[in-house]
Amino acid sequence: MSRPVHFEIIAEDTQRAAKFFSDIFGWNINSWGDGDNYLMCSTGEGMGIDGAIAKKGEGMNQPIINAISVDSVDTYCEKVVAAGGAITMPKMAVPTMGWVAYFSDLDGNVHGLWQNDPNAA
Repeated sequence: MSRPVHFEIIAEDTQRAAKFFSDIFGWNINSWGDGDNYLMCSTGEGMGIDGAIAKKGEGMNQPIINAISVDSVDTYCEKVVAAGGAITMPKMAVPTMGWVAYFSDLDGNVHGLWQNDPNAA
């Protein structure tokens, strides 16, 4: 079975995007190669995937939606708004699985916030 192993967030300003995601989620983000066109993102230890922030340009214009696991959707919705992002779909239950909300980052890319909770209803 195939599963995602990497993500790329396409951004007009890669340094601004790096600060946004690092400030909210604590990701470790560093340049790969010369300049700021491609930044590698380390999202932490254990289960999950790592990825990158790539400069928007030819062939790099399709934003992605990826779900980011958090311990509290409510808390991270507040962090997103405080950092200048916007909630595009408020928190809702996925019964017996967890909670989800969607937000847009500073470049308008949409991402999901996911909180495991088998008691969600």
